[in-house]
Amino acid sequence: MSARTIRRALGLVLAVVVPVAGWVAVDTWTYGMGSDPGPADAALVLGAAVAGDRPTPVFTERLRHAVDLYASGRVRMLVMTGGRNPSDALGEAEAGRDWAIAAGVLPEAILVETSSRTTRQNIDFAKPILAEHGLTRVLVVSDPLHLRRAVTMARDAGIDARPSPTPTSRYATLGTQVPMLMREVWFSFVYRLTGQ
Repeated sequence: MSARTIRRALGLVLAVVVPVAGWVAVDTWTYGMGSDPGPADAALVLGAAVAGDRPTPVFTERLRHAVDLYASGRVRMLVMTGGRNPSDALGEAEAGRDWAIAAGVLPEAILVETSSRTTRQNIDFAKPILAEHGLTRVLVVSDPLHLRRAVTMARDAGIDARPSPTPTSRYATLGTQVPMLMREVWFSFVYRLTGQ
């Protein structure tokens, strides 16, 4: 294959990929600005990192929003997701449960899924817990830029999922938002290609 043919092929690929990536980026950005106002059976809180036995700032903001949804009566249950990194004392879901209880949520209003390590696993491993407890409509709680992919995964899994972005996301500056957006565009492509 000649260098000229390779350049043409690369040019064609870029002519397709760049506009599609741009569309996905805009869609991801704008989707995270909307929040479903209706009530739901539960808030499905997507896991984030834990430092030792405490939620990191990103996870804390997700938990804060979920507790607000519960306190306002918009949801009756919280479903925490996320397993344990070997270097941490607690898993994500367990740390989230403890934080929510300390914030006033009744222990019996919290369910935990303690095995997942990815967004797809958060969804897949939470699904049987939702079904077991008759929780059909859920508000997916995560950072705004994460929600397009997460809600798409949940709906593809057969869950009646609606977006509920954290209003106090730690991704608040362009310096933090742009890398997160690029990451989400990439993982959106990966999900569409591989289902993971």
